Amino acid sequence: MTDIAALARGCAILGTGGGGDVRTGSLAAVRAVREYGEVPLVELADLPEDALVVPLSGIGAPTVSHEMIHSEEEPKRIAEEVERLFGRPPTAIMSSEIGGANGVAPVAWAAQLGLPLLDADGMGRAFPEVQMVSMYVAGLPANLVIMSDVAGNVVTIRPVDGLWSERLARAVCVASGSHALMADYVLTAARARGAVIEGTVTRALDVGRATEGAPDPLRALQDRLGAVRLITGKLTDVERRTTGGFVRGTATVEGTGDDRGRSLALELQNENLVAVENGRVRAMVPDLITVVDTETAAAVQTESLRYGQRVTVLAWPCDPLWRTPKGLETAGPRAFGYELDYVPVEELTAHG
Repeated sequence: MTDIAALARGCAILGTGGGGDVRTGSLAAVRAVREYGEVPLVELADLPEDALVVPLSGIGAPTVSHEMIHSEEEPKRIAEEVERLFGRPPTAIMSSEIGGANGVAPVAWAAQLGLPLLDADGMGRAFPEVQMVSMYVAGLPANLVIMSDVAGNVVTIRPVDGLWSERLARAVCVASGSHALMADYVLTAARARGAVIEGTVTRALDVGRATEGAPDPLRALQDRLGAVRLITGKLTDVERRTTGGFVRGTATVEGTGDDRGRSLALELQNENLVAVENGRVRAMVPDLITVVDTETAAAVQTESLRYGQRVTVLAWPCDPLWRTPKGLETAGPRAFGYELDYVPVEELTAHG
């Protein structure tokens, strides 16, 4: 794993505004690879059946991650706790979510631990809550969460189900300053098969490389994603607050050029969840909605949205797993409190 810049660009796009700022994750990854050596990217089929896969992610409000940077000791403490609990060390690191910093920072964590990175994750994007992972949708028991923070605390949680894993992990996260490192669903390679979304690191790299040298980066990115352009315009209002370990708020984009006279509102909870134009929903979670810089096609994270930015909002279909009944129950619009029945983005935007 050497193309960290492309990985970071791709993870930022797949992060749908969340997952943490890729800049800090990229710096950590570059430094760790330089110090500890390159990180092999492995497929699930490469691992023995009993190999221990440890999904890692930062949990908390993305705005806090700018000021509270993960220490190198956090992944080491989690690896030590995994070995204590299972009687053997981890075999590979996996990103819990490929979106944002949580997609690129695992390169640093894998390098620091001398482990390979699995070409897979638990979301295919970014989601804000602990239970919103493919392993939960696949029915695996959420019976272990390990957390470590910059103060040196290590907390092991044995939740009774995925919803309790979110409640308890969020409480620990808030107590740690709304930012911590977390391993959840530590599982063998055998159990990971069919329960994780494979090929997502490769996907992020591909998306990140799409704009390299492109005369029209926005068009190149849109084509690579198979995305629809919801609006191009200027950010005219951003209301954002950090509460309960999340960033919540609303951002408004007023159309320019061919979109003049139009207005799109984005509902946020760490990620962009719902896009509404004049009372009409244009896209909704679990489909992906990402704000990008109109000129460069670089993703703009929710914590970086500012008045006056010239942006384009793109939307495209999620992994099919999230469109299953269990997937929609877990991460559909009603899971976030929206009184909306899920409609795929391709249907919502079929008539412009």
